[in-house]
Amino acid sequence: MTYVMLFPVALRMTTGVLAVLLAAAQPARPTPDAPDLRFNADTTLVLIPVVVTDRLNRFVLGLQKQDFHLYEDGVEQTIAHFSSEDAPLSVGLVFDTSGSMGEKLRTSRQAANRFLTTMNAQDEIFLVEFSDRAELASGFTSQTDDIENKLEQAQPGGLTAMLDAAQMALDEMKKARNPRKAIVIISDGGDNNSRYTGRQIEALVRQADVQIYAMGVFEPDIVIPGLSKEEVSGPRLLAELAEQTGGRAFSASDARDLPNVAVRIGIELRNQYVLAYSPKNAKRDGTYRRVEVKVTRPAAIPDLKIHWRLGYYAPSN
Repeated sequence: MTYVMLFPVALRMTTGVLAVLLAAAQPARPTPDAPDLRFNADTTLVLIPVVVTDRLNRFVLGLQKQDFHLYEDGVEQTIAHFSSEDAPLSVGLVFDTSGSMGEKLRTSRQAANRFLTTMNAQDEIFLVEFSDRAELASGFTSQTDDIENKLEQAQPGGLTAMLDAAQMALDEMKKARNPRKAIVIISDGGDNNSRYTGRQIEALVRQADVQIYAMGVFEPDIVIPGLSKEEVSGPRLLAELAEQTGGRAFSASDARDLPNVAVRIGIELRNQYVLAYSPKNAKRDGTYRRVEVKVTRPAAIPDLKIHWRLGYYAPSN
């Protein structure tokens, strides 16, 4: 058997077919006065995207279904469907245009455009921009030129309603036509002007069938005097949200590194294994189920790093 380690370079992958059918979660729409954050999910198959890399962060390809073991709340599950093909994506791009972006806006725009180059013709994408408030700048489209034009018009100014933008993206993602869904957030830090709280967005994310990736110029563990609690905790929250969904948060110490980070995210989305299973626990009790994935290590590769969606909410009657 051949195992291929793919280095993070820009490329386009051939689109394959994902043999997984998933009933998408349908979140209730929040009202302006009292956000209703309850998702009513009716999932018949649980979809778990998995990224496998070696210790040098190179993608490990060529693994087979029998190399994976999947557990729900400690009970091993039967993998009903397995795919390592590049399937069409539905992507939400969430772009920070607040005043704090300043000169970083140009580089962030370049990063977004580089991410768009990793998309295939069968993919679809929408754009949410945010400063004082979140705005749907472009609905789902397969024409990346439309997104590029919107980004070119963006100007920095105002406060940062990042959490509201995340909520808007999760809501818009309900219209996705592809089973594989991801939200990519480009921002330089935390929130200081949202209606929604971090806890509310975390609850929404854990109940949604979507991977979250984040990139920006920030250091999650550094506290800068004068920043609000929300601004300090924002990057850390993004990292936690990403981890929950099987995505990742990338921080760059230099804004010039952002375009390369964007390409890395795009390539990672194109190099995932997808596992699907019907839970042995058939109770429709609405509880959170924790998921664990283990991989049989190939003899030629000493260390593996695995990223996967950590859990989901069971449907409820």
